[in-house]
Amino acid sequence: MGRSKEFEESIVLQKAMELFWQQGYEKTSLNDLVEHMGIHRRSLYDTFGDKHTLFLKAIDCFGEFIKARLKFEISRAETAKQAIQCIFDFMIEASGDRALGCLFVNSATEMAPRDKEVEEKAKEAFMQLEHLLADLIRKGQQAGEFRCDYDAEILAESLQNTLLGIRVLARTSASKEKLQRIADFSLAILNE
Repeated sequence: MGRSKEFEESIVLQKAMELFWQQGYEKTSLNDLVEHMGIHRRSLYDTFGDKHTLFLKAIDCFGEFIKARLKFEISRAETAKQAIQCIFDFMIEASGDRALGCLFVNSATEMAPRDKEVEEKAKEAFMQLEHLLADLIRKGQQAGEFRCDYDAEILAESLQNTLLGIRVLARTSASKEKLQRIADFSLAILNE
């Protein structure tokens, strides 16, 4: 008869996500994971598979975390303009204390050129945010908040590009003030 799990899977998965987010895939060893997750190596394999499978699950966990946070941030906005500002503010604030950047961006830059599964997960996450931005821009255009001389998808691509840059800069010593200036300048294209 097998032993029952002595850990909550979602909690240890979150711990793995945090470690991958902090160190990246290559720098995170199985020993690091076992120690940080507080489980035995056999439990890691039995529950999550190998390191790569665990990493993919950690990326999915991060995606759910980001979706929930963005949904919460956007729910506080009364207008499309405020919702987009909330997205930028969240990305800048989330970059603050730990300078971890974004796990999707970090993983894409570290692994996407040689790992199709990671590339697909990052690409999907980027497209979801781009679609969200396009929907908000269309809503703002219909409400007269934003310019209508550009297609919402083109504006969303530009804003997504800025958000990606902000998330990369978040890994450096760039100040929040600098990130906010970049965001403000980019958001101004919606109103010109």
